[in-house]
Amino acid sequence: MARPSAEHAETADAPPDGTVVRERPAGKWRGQPDGEIVRRAQCGDQAAFAVLVRAQETRVFNYVFRLLGDRALAEDVTQEVFLRVFQALPTFSFRCKFTTWLFQVTKNRVLDEIRTSDRRPLHFDGVDDVPSLEGVDAQLERRETLAAVWQAIEVLSVDLKMALLLRDVVGLSYPEIADTLEIPLSTVKWRIFSAREKVTVALARADVVHGDAEGPEWLTARNQATAG
Repeated sequence: MARPSAEHAETADAPPDGTVVRERPAGKWRGQPDGEIVRRAQCGDQAAFAVLVRAQETRVFNYVFRLLGDRALAEDVTQEVFLRVFQALPTFSFRCKFTTWLFQVTKNRVLDEIRTSDRRPLHFDGVDDVPSLEGVDAQLERRETLAAVWQAIEVLSVDLKMALLLRDVVGLSYPEIADTLEIPLSTVKWRIFSAREKVTVALARADVVHGDAEGPEWLTARNQATAG
């Protein structure tokens, strides 16, 4: 299996922070993979498995990279994630969405890496509901603004980053995140609320204005070119 960095076609104006940006695959591969493709991959069809990898590898890599902060390590971990997926795919029972299961595997591999590095995630209790973070008024394409956003995310605890990135980068729903992280829905909502609040405070301290512009959530908008 090729490394994500070799497989991903990065654009000339790709951000300087290591995030992979790729045009989204067309059609059905933008969301959940076709069940028939998954079943073929379960039966050992390598071409079908390659389709699954191409459809999801960029989102997995970006998620891992933002959690670990090391591009080379993120490439290795991403490879190991898809190796684990390939090995465990025959046991996938379709009781949850394929992407939910994929990011459960990804989460477990990242936590293994964090434990190896003796970095411990923090734990938070939840609340019932939280508001969505709106768009940053400053141009997201401006490198200084992007740097401020990612710097604010980088210092979050692992628990907060995992939930925030699954929502605003990967694009999972709150229930899917709860299934992926294997925590209550209320805890998911609290972690995402807390993460967005901390990022907003950090941006304000960095003089990056967070306003009430209409449109997608600020981080979703930033990553709309990410595959998946």
